[in-house]
Amino acid sequence: MVKKDSRQKAREKKHLRIRKRFSGTPERPRLSVFRSNKHIYAQVIDDEAGNTLAAASTLDKDLAGSLTNTDDIEAAAAVGKAIAQKALDKGIKTVVFDRGGYIYQGKVAALAEAAREAGLEF
Repeated sequence: MVKKDSRQKAREKKHLRIRKRFSGTPERPRLSVFRSNKHIYAQVIDDEAGNTLAAASTLDKDLAGSLTNTDDIEAAAAVGKAIAQKALDKGIKTVVFDRGGYIYQGKVAALAEAAREAGLEF
């Protein structure tokens, strides 16, 4: 009988393979995305110093009040716009996009496109 890894384990393995290829620097930090069943989170990270430079999620008070649902594409787009605004306020214009092992479609793609439209380059 063939034993199959869970989806979570497979995603974590994909994420490790992706992380081997790139990391965030002070000049070009990493935009990391995490998605749960109820919320979506985004962080701009400088891996060399080990610092989170900016963070946004559907749990933020300013976003949570304006969203009807925290687990749909509109919520992901709002998080993308918020993280881009926070990064631009700190002087960060270019980032490396880390999709976290998730497929680039749906919520992850909506977050990325909203961040690009708000002014981040990746």
